[in-house]
Amino acid sequence: QVQLVESGGGWVQAGDSLRLSCQASGFPFRAYGMSWHRQAPGKERELVARLQIGGSIDYADSVKSRFTISGDNVKNTFYLEMNGLKPEDTAVYFCARQKSWNGPPDYWGQGTQVTVSS
Repeated sequence: QVQLVESGGGWVQAGDSLRLSCQASGFPFRAYGMSWHRQAPGKERELVARLQIGGSIDYADSVKSRFTISGDNVKNTFYLEMNGLKPEDTAVYFCARQKSWNGPPDYWGQGTQVTVSS
């Protein structure tokens, strides 16, 4: 079955960096786009970045120039490199499989907590 397992979250200070990983299994990795989302306490889940099969990438305005999404087709893993972290980046981060570019994800990981202190 489809499984998405995030790792790499943690507690850091403002300005630090973290790399989140999402290990995918149960489906042909190269056949789907993937995305990262986050949900802060009391807020709705929001799209952070997405990577399309053909290589198109899209970022939320709040993370552009600081975050980088990438994928490794050999390891069936995709990543979110986060630099210059800010306290407002504190959230649970989820990876997701995109059935289509503009549609909602069809599978989600369990989430990993990122906490950024000032």
